[in-house]
Amino acid sequence: MPDAGPRFTAAFAESDADLRAAQALRYDVFVREMGSSGTGVDHARGLECDRFDAFARHLLLRDEISGAVIGVYRLMEREQARAAGGFYSEGEYDLAPLLDSNRRLLELGRSCLHRDYRGGLAMHHLWSALSAHVMDSGIDILFGTASFHGTDIAALAEPLSHLHAAHLAPPDLRVRARAYQRMDLVAPDTIDRKRAVVAIPPLIKAYLRLGGFVGDGAFVDHAFNTTDICLILDTARMTDRQRRLYAGA
Repeated sequence: MPDAGPRFTAAFAESDADLRAAQALRYDVFVREMGSSGTGVDHARGLECDRFDAFARHLLLRDEISGAVIGVYRLMEREQARAAGGFYSEGEYDLAPLLDSNRRLLELGRSCLHRDYRGGLAMHHLWSALSAHVMDSGIDILFGTASFHGTDIAALAEPLSHLHAAHLAPPDLRVRARAYQRMDLVAPDTIDRKRAVVAIPPLIKAYLRLGGFVGDGAFVDHAFNTTDICLILDTARMTDRQRRLYAGA
């Protein structure tokens, strides 16, 4: 097993080389695997990048033996977003309910894991490092876009409808998609819940288990070949069990 044993370290990027390693992993996952594109993709150097990278912090997970970066998370708080001209998610969602809350926000984005390390301990280590940062920094609300692969809404109708019916954010957190794609496409009483849950990507399900919500409407990102939802996790609304789960990642 590629990730057998305690051989991972997580730390924030500190150099240009660290950032390029994160962008190279993102290229491998988002461009080579998922067929994504966009103005920030550097095919010549094999890097997936955008203008927000220079303002954000990048949490890197390394395999201690090879030294390779095998997992990343991009993090951005209000101060960094102001310097960047806004959060990345603002390009897809009206974040007014969050921005007007006067609570400490952390946007999560560009999360990915190398294909050889999925299904093992690597994601546990990356989440543990993220959890520790959230608690140490006093973050109140985590949010960010998360994706279904592909842009065929008919194929995604049931999982999107289940998310809308079962996990829609309360009004004070309910951000709304700008290029609005309805998510309530299937009547709630006709949704096959088991089938719908199976079709939801693991990262989205992980946030839902922690008490996460979804915003109103999906955003179809044709350039990235994804259908995006906005996930919101309010730490004040987490149950004791969810807090323990999150603290232990």
